[in-house]
Amino acid sequence: MKTNLTNLMNIVAEEERKFSDYGYSLKEHAYSISTQELTGQVNIIEDYSEDFKKEFEDYKETQRKIAKIKSVIYEKNNSLKLPDGRTIQEAIVEVTSLRKMKTLYNTLLTKRDSKRRITEVNNSYFECKTINFNLNELKKEYEAIEKKIQDTDFEISKLNSIEFEVSI
Repeated sequence: MKTNLTNLMNIVAEEERKFSDYGYSLKEHAYSISTQELTGQVNIIEDYSEDFKKEFEDYKETQRKIAKIKSVIYEKNNSLKLPDGRTIQEAIVEVTSLRKMKTLYNTLLTKRDSKRRITEVNNSYFECKTINFNLNELKKEYEAIEKKIQDTDFEISKLNSIEFEVSI
């Protein structure tokens, strides 16, 4: 079948949802319910044995399908290269790290110098807090990180749309 990485990731998400649903259903169908009278006669109230067998096979097949698709995704993420020579996987790792940095930068950019008057019984003074960095330089670095993330995400999305042949 002809597809691309974006489509494969969507298929994996759907298959993982089904996998989870099968797991829940299997737990519900793990037992059949019957009554046994003192005479030994058994009355089956709810028989889930066939449902369980079918769902268990579907569950295992779904897991195999997810593993196969993910292996194709990982293989493509390690072979398709961005224009700067990085593989998709390398770029994903870098972007993840940059997003963590961006969060810290964002927090630091909200900091300001402050001065607070403290009054004690025999003493009065100001407690001064001064930031230990240049706010403008930090803002420039933040914007550079944001641009690098956006550019890398765009390049990854272009590679994710490249079509290739795969058998699932």
